[in-house]
Amino acid sequence: MIIWQPGQPINNGRFTIQSVLGQGGFGITYKALEPSTGKLYAIKTLNSTMQLQEDFAEQQVKFINEALTIKGFEHKHIVKVYEVIQEGQLFGVVMEYIDGMTLFKYVQSKGQLSESEALLYIDQIGQSLEYIHNKGQLHRDIKPQNILLRQNQQEAVLIDFGLTRSIATKSMTASLTEGYAPIEQYRRQGNFGSHTDVYALAATLYYLLTANGLKKEGEVSPVPALNRKYDEPPVILPAPKHYNSGISQRVNDAILAGMEIEPERRTATVLKFRENLGLVSSGNPGEVELKSDVGMDYSKLRDYLKGGKWKEADEETRRVMLAVAKREKEGWLDDEHIYNFPDNFPCADLRTIDQLWVKYSNGRFGFSVQKRIYQGLGGTREYNWDIWQKFFDKVGWIKGGRWLYYSNITFDIKAPEGHLPGITYHKSPFITPITPLPWLFDEINSFFSRVETCKV
Repeated sequence: MIIWQPGQPINNGRFTIQSVLGQGGFGITYKALEPSTGKLYAIKTLNSTMQLQEDFAEQQVKFINEALTIKGFEHKHIVKVYEVIQEGQLFGVVMEYIDGMTLFKYVQSKGQLSESEALLYIDQIGQSLEYIHNKGQLHRDIKPQNILLRQNQQEAVLIDFGLTRSIATKSMTASLTEGYAPIEQYRRQGNFGSHTDVYALAATLYYLLTANGLKKEGEVSPVPALNRKYDEPPVILPAPKHYNSGISQRVNDAILAGMEIEPERRTATVLKFRENLGLVSSGNPGEVELKSDVGMDYSKLRDYLKGGKWKEADEETRRVMLAVAKREKEGWLDDEHIYNFPDNFPCADLRTIDQLWVKYSNGRFGFSVQKRIYQGLGGTREYNWDIWQKFFDKVGWIKGGRWLYYSNITFDIKAPEGHLPGITYHKSPFITPITPLPWLFDEINSFFSRVETCKV
């Protein structure tokens, strides 16, 4: 049995093991340094349990073949596989090292996510699954523990392809994760297809949006499919809204359709699941649905963002928000109109604006990004000068303690995370280079509260 230890050189000294990143039912993943370049990598091998199996040699062949399959994947939301190495009798798969945490640990520390943030990650992983399915493969182990979030980025990456199989395969090992695996995965032979991964993706979204409620009732995952199918009486899967009343009806229904027990009744493809969630429209795959409860047209904002015209998009954001709130004449949004009169600023419109910014900035800009940064610094509705100063500095709105001129704002994708949109919040945005005044904090705080209320 071979277990690599911290400080151990492998592959003729090319790599030095630093630590264990994680371990699953089949594999163990190490963090390794390549001293000659200073680069970090993740190296995965079969774990000690698998090494003790009589068919270990055969399992290693399967392990390497699976790695070679993944090596052909080129997608920004799929972990990159570089090569296969050998150390004695043990083979290792050298992969991209991702500095971050799993989606499971993120939710465990933060609590259930807002609908907007959860949909962002599900959309990203959904796109990676569509790519995998188009390659003729099934992942078969989608769950929050197998999704990594890059450090300080709203970017999800799919990892752990140990159960990946060809869609054409009619007989598969009955390996699974309770709560996320569909009923067909409990059998060696079953109705496997894209719908198999749809169930797990829907169950993952279920968890992201209901973690607080599940934990309160002593659950760690959605009700397992086996209990839903065969218990007497069958265990009913509570609707997501049972645990989180703030979930939109559309998302609630899409999750339940994606978690139908019988494959024939389940949402058939990941693309259809994303359509049901409102992430794409059937006519324009990949586009955010331009929903508005007041008939506002967001196509110009979408086009500006799609074209990387960040200044025009910022100004268009201000225009549409003033129009939605019926504040064109005054020229600004104040606390009263942002928070106390939500009917003047519908959540559907706020979500649309935010989703457009998040999508076309690859998760760098948007109201939900700004809220996440503010809360991550310890921000609440209580006034705290130190936190506000850290926030403004973090998003790049002040320099040397002084408020920037609007002309000095960086309208570029390389701007600090959360830098945009910035023109919306107050009466005279970025006009005078002075230290922000208390009324400004009140207005932005009220805006973030509205963002929180709308589950953006």
